[in-house]
Parts: sequence; structure tokens; C-alpha cells
Amino acid sequence: MSGYPIYFLWATPRSTSTAFEWMMRQRGDLACFHEPFGMAWYQGPEARAPRAAPPDRQRPDATFDKIWTDILEAAETRPVFVKDMPHHTDHLWDSAFLDRMTHSFLIRDPAKVLDSLRRSYEKAGMTEGFEAHEISFGPQRALFDLLCRNTGMAPPVLDSDDLLEDPGTMVRIYCEAIGIPFIPEALSWEPGARDDVLWYDGNDEIWHASLRDSDGLKPIPRKQVNPADLPPALAAHYETFIGHYRALHAHRLQRDMVRT
Repeated sequence: MSGYPIYFLWATPRSTSTAFEWMMRQRGDLACFHEPFGMAWYQGPEARAPRAAPPDRQRPDATFDKIWTDILEAAETRPVFVKDMPHHTDHLWDSAFLDRMTHSFLIRDPAKVLDSLRRSYEKAGMTEGFEAHEISFGPQRALFDLLCRNTGMAPPVLDSDDLLEDPGTMVRIYCEAIGIPFIPEALSWEPGARDDVLWYDGNDEIWHASLRDSDGLKPIPRKQVNPADLPPALAAHYETFIGHYRALHAHRLQRDMVRT
């Protein structure tokens, strides 16, 4: 297999994944892609999303094949890190596609994901949210199970709560798990615009305000969200998602895995 490694982090929406990606960008040793297949899934000529993109946001050149070619070409010159959602690619999961990657997963308690989506949609004044498939817990579990069957071992799984409670330790363990150096300086950055991760509508006030205002991955105490406090439509999703989350959570990286 030619080229440098391609590291894929498979996440759900609202799982701290973009902050994690921003940290990986600070390293300086990786070519980084922000949800590239999402462009094809939502905006490209082969779009598979349940809602058509507005004409001014359609991207005729964003085909799945072109995006994969761009990633492969980037990997000819340096290692690549890609953060994406499993549902953007579930029609592409053959061995030629999956075997070229080093896979890892970022998970988050679905009650927290759903509550974050609720708050984001309220900010946007939107009345319709994601369909269950777009929140990606089912596709995330399906991909994880497929990789386990194909390789005989579980890919690394990072839980958002563990990450936020002890970023330095968990990022170090994650880097060891996927085989890259740990660069502690990458956990800090300056607040500011995040144009590199705003491909859909450029609205960081709704989707990435916390990242825009942040100066790094800093410890945050765990908070709980009661699923019973979610709106009924979202609470119904929770009952479906929690089983998928728990299946991956059983394999999560833990702090006592750090090497001394």
C-alpha cells in the first residue's frame, strides 16, 4: 500500500469532534480534512441527504470519488487526518475504502448530543432537526462492528466525557493507540475564526461558537443530561441511540492505559 497513513476519526454530531480536530490541526504534521464526505452527502451532485441543499450551497464538483481522490493524493506527501460522520460514507464501505485507513471513534452520551442539537437548532430558529440516520449513532455502531469483524479487534474508541475531563491524558492515550507522537503543545491555541471547519453555511455562531472562543482543550467537569428532560421527539431518539453508544463505550480508551 503506497502513501502515508490516513487516520479517520468517526464521530457523531455535537460530540466535541471539531474541537478535537482543531487540536489535531495544531500539531502541524498532518494534512487535515473536515467532514469532507459531508460536502458530497449534503451538497454534491450525488447528495444523499433527506433535504436538498439550497441552490447557492450546492457544489457540483463535490462527488464522493473526487473527495476520496483528494484525500489519497494528500496522503502521497504527508500523513492525513480526517474527521467525518459514518453516515456520510456507509455506501462506500468496501475493503478498498476501509483498508486504506487507520480507524478510530469518538463517542458521546446521546442525551448530551441530543440536548446540544436542540440548543443549536433553537439558536438557528429551525423547527426541523436531523433524522435519526444523520445523528449517526446507528451508522457508527454498524461501522465499528464491521471493522471488528474484518480485523478481529476493536478500533480505538474515545469518549467525549473522558476527553474533556482529562484532555492531556486522553489525547496522549489516543495518540499511542493510533500510532502517532503525542504533541502536548497542540492542546492550546488562540481564540479566533475557524474558517477551515465551516464548509456548510459559515455560521460559527450556531455550530462552532464555543470552539471560536476557546483557547484549547481544557479540563471540564462532567455534567449530566436527563433524557426525560429532552423534548419528546428527541427523547424517542435517545432510546434508540443509547444501545449503540453503550456497545462502543465498552471498548473505550481509559486513563489507566497510559504508558509510563
